[in-house]
Formats: sequence, C-alpha cells, structure tokens
Amino acid sequence: MTLIVESAISLLLLLIQLPATAILFSRLLKGPRRHPPIEPQQPTPDLLGKVSVVVPTLNEALRISPLLAGLSQQSYEVREIMVVDSKSSDGTPDLVKASQQKDPRFRLMTDDPLPPSWVGRPWALHNGFLYSSEGSQWFLGLDADIEPHPGLVAGLVKTAEAQGYDLVSLSPQFILKYPGECWLQPALLMTLLYRFDPAGINTDQPERVMANGQCFLCRRSVLAAVGGYSSARSSFCDDVTLARNIAIQGYKVGFLDGAKVLKVRMYEGAMETWKEWGRSLDLKDATSRSQLWGDLWLLTCVQGLPLLIVFTFLLISPPLSDSPTPPLLLLGLNLFLLVIRFAMLIAIAPSYDRTSAKGGWLFWLSPLADPLAVLRIFLSAFHTPREWRGRKYS
Repeated sequence: MTLIVESAISLLLLLIQLPATAILFSRLLKGPRRHPPIEPQQPTPDLLGKVSVVVPTLNEALRISPLLAGLSQQSYEVREIMVVDSKSSDGTPDLVKASQQKDPRFRLMTDDPLPPSWVGRPWALHNGFLYSSEGSQWFLGLDADIEPHPGLVAGLVKTAEAQGYDLVSLSPQFILKYPGECWLQPALLMTLLYRFDPAGINTDQPERVMANGQCFLCRRSVLAAVGGYSSARSSFCDDVTLARNIAIQGYKVGFLDGAKVLKVRMYEGAMETWKEWGRSLDLKDATSRSQLWGDLWLLTCVQGLPLLIVFTFLLISPPLSDSPTPPLLLLGLNLFLLVIRFAMLIAIAPSYDRTSAKGGWLFWLSPLADPLAVLRIFLSAFHTPREWRGRKYS
C-alpha cells in the first residue's frame, strides 16, 4: 500500500512539475541569443545635452556618495542631474549641495507633499520629470544606491538609439559583503530569472516585460505621452508597472545586462534583503491575478520543490532497486532541475561583486536557499506593504 501511495503522489507531482519544467527550459534556451552586456562608451558630439538624469532620495546619506561621484564622471551627454529629495533628515541634501559646488549640472529640489494616491518613489520621479529640461531627448532615472561607471550614460543611450528602444533599463552587478546575503540574495534573484526571459531578450508580450528602475532610460516624448509616472502612481514596483504600460502602447521596451557599467549595494545583510527586496519581488502591482498565480506555480515547481523532493526521497524512500517507476522519474526530474539550478550560478556569477565579501563561497550554496526564496515570494504576494522607506501608507 505504501508503494502505491508513493507512486500516486509521485505521478501527481510529475504532472504538476513537467509543464513548468518545459516552460523554464524554453526560457533558458533563449540565453545564447541575448544582447551582449552594455559596454561603457565615449560620447560623440551628437549626444550633447541629450539626457536629463533624475535621482529620487529619502535619507540616502550613507550610500549616495558613490552615485554622486559616478555621475560627475559622465560627460557632456548629461545636460542636468536633478536630485529630488523627499525632505531627508540625515544630511543627504548637504552632500548634493557639495557636489553642486564642483559640478553645476547638479540641481537639488524638494518634491511636493505626497498625494494620497501616490507612492513616494514614483512621485519623486514624476516631479523630476515635470521640472526637467524639455531640451533633453532622454530621461534617465537612477537610484541613490548605484555606482555608475564612466561611460554608462553614453553607452546606454548609444545602445538604445542603435537598437531603436523607446525605453531600456539595466540589470546591475550586485555588491555582496556578508555571508547571509551571499547565500540568500542569489536565490531571490533566481525567482526573477526563472519567471522572465533573460536580460537582453526582447519579448512580444507586454505583460511579461521586465524592467529595473535603478537605471531606467526613457525617451522624454514617450514619457510625456503616457503622463509621466502617473500610470504607476500607486505601484510599489513602479518600474515594471510603467514599463509594461509603455509596452502596451506599442513602444519598444528592452531590459539589458548592465553588469559592466553599474554596480549596486542594495541592502545590508540577509535580514534586510529578506524584508526589503523580498516584499517587491512578487511584482503583484504590475501583474494580473492569473499571471501571479501562474508565476507562483512555476516557482514552486522548478525552484521550491526540487531540493525538498530530492532530500525527502533520499531520507525516507526505499532503495532505488525497490522503487516503482513514477518515484524514480520524479527523482530524476528534480535532480535535473537541481543541476540546472547549480549551473545557473555560473551564468549569474558575473552579476556579482564578491571581492570584499565575507563568506563569499556561500554564493555557490545559494540553491539551498531556494525553498525560502519561493516562500518569500508567496508571503509578499498576499501582503500589501504599509510602510516603505520610512513612509507609512494606508
């Protein structure tokens, strides 16, 4: 009777996991065709004053200095650098003013009081867009925690114009420092990589468009046509929401690999990564309910279950010679998924800077955190944030 029950459960899991595995495999096979990583480039005269940079800030004094220094190293393609501060109390405006003394392209402004229907980040970016120069052809939103390399803006704009993009955002190189985040952060990142096409692959489905607001370049005319950030006003993943709304209008949207042109230090340690990044990775604000459930099913099947199934099989199942066919097929499928998962570490390794990390070797054990990462997506999917970056929302 035990073997019959085991076979029935195994057959059911196979029926659930096999379609998800096929979907995952079809996405991963697109990897070799993706656009190569963006390279830093020197500007040319045709780029003169084409870009307005807007940076939203709220108490960023401990991490904004690398961004300010990196922006000063961008050349004449940058017309202005607008820092839109939301009444920081930690000295952030003073750091911006100090940079302004050295580089007159910097401008500091304070956004208006937050309207009830808006989230803070898109409100600040919207204000920056409204007050930016109409002479700029491109709007570039950057987060305060990124470290741009020289040639970032020129390389990004040249790529966008050469490829005909109306909007393009970049995935960064993540800076890791502590053991817990070296283990957890790649597992959380994998929840995105499994749900969407690889960076550098264009999708024809607006609802599957991916974007990253840390480095978000859009034609000013396009942003004006969609009303700035107003269509993403209430979204906690405003970057993806806005990018999908723009794609729905028929504009060309791209998501490319930016590991060679910018780094980011997002959160300090595993607990902050779990709390802060984990609560937006579900992308529920930009996703239909059916699509959200489909993504949760996919992640459960191909990322959450394989490790648990293999461990369970090895601990409580009879010897392989005594097992019926369905459990053996289930074990084989999940071992295959684990091999894929560990192989993905080689693919994403260039997206991480672990040079100063303590316990950086734990990166290679991050698949062991996959069940926790999938659990975090579930927890976030059914919880609306009430507080974000010091702001409280009703």
